[in-house]
Amino acid sequence: MNALENWFCSTRFWRRVTQEQLLPWIVSGSTLGDHVLELGSGPGAGTPELRRLAPRVTSLEYSHEFAANLAARNISANGSVLQGDASVLPFAEKTFSSVIAILMLHHLCSGEQQERACREAFRVLRPGGGFFAFEIQDGWFNRVIHRNSTFVPVCPVLLPEQLTTTGFSRVSVDSRRGGFRVQAFKPV
Repeated sequence: MNALENWFCSTRFWRRVTQEQLLPWIVSGSTLGDHVLELGSGPGAGTPELRRLAPRVTSLEYSHEFAANLAARNISANGSVLQGDASVLPFAEKTFSSVIAILMLHHLCSGEQQERACREAFRVLRPGGGFFAFEIQDGWFNRVIHRNSTFVPVCPVLLPEQLTTTGFSRVSVDSRRGGFRVQAFKPV
């Protein structure tokens, strides 16, 4: 991420938007279950709310600095933070009741890496578990914001087929101003 993204994702404003608007919309109509995997936690804008909503949250962050800072804050006793790669998850199969990724997939280096991350999310989900994501559309504004940063836009039109091919069912992609959410479930 570039300096602008690092700054913005650390602001109280972004934390409030994530906790009060994005998370409720992303998971609406579903439950997170007892053990959530948060992919790409960044500076932890959504982490406190996830830890309030679920009995246990494991946050995975690629950036060593973000992971170390989030772990040092010790937000609550029901969570842990690991540094790692979402496309090669260090967890056993069927570990998590849900997986959530907020503005993370577009930071992976390629479409293939995004597909691997989705396959990994599927692998670590328990049967019946949900994969929830929020992403931004491709466009000039988002490309400018991501200057000198990795930005591989996720195509919302292609996602249902990609996730269904991975094995997910009940896949939905819903757009609203500012981005789109994905909900997909591992069959029981």
